[in-house]
Amino acid sequence: MLLEHVLLSVHVLGGIVFVGGSAVATSLFPRYAPALDGEGRSRDVAVALHRITGGYAVFGLIVPLVGMIMAGVQGRMDEIWIIVSMVLTAAAALLLATQIYPRQRQALADPGDGDSARLRQLSMVSGFYNLAWAIVVVLMIVRPGSGAGA
Repeated sequence: MLLEHVLLSVHVLGGIVFVGGSAVATSLFPRYAPALDGEGRSRDVAVALHRITGGYAVFGLIVPLVGMIMAGVQGRMDEIWIIVSMVLTAAAALLLATQIYPRQRQALADPGDGDSARLRQLSMVSGFYNLAWAIVVVLMIVRPGSGAGA
């Protein structure tokens, strides 16, 4: 029982701090990324948000790892809400690693290359990333098919 409480605490705190931090950073980055229009832009803020996106994403790996350990300890790995959450987590990680982080790096390296359209696309991809995490949170609360209810 104590182990489950520790795992749940680490899982929830990691989700709030690391996943939440990367979600906020990915959402804010396009607003501050350098662009030709220059209005409301700050390269320093964008660089900080890019670092947060990458750093918190790495530390955020503890969230699904601890979640899977906890689900295994509880014997819940076959429940649909766990499986769907793992698929969505993998999709979010894939978006972050292959789309968001590289596009942020590109926007910092070359701010004048199709800036507004590129930043709108980055905003859209970041929105999908955040939507995936929002659905995972709802699944963690509702736990459909768990037999235990909420």
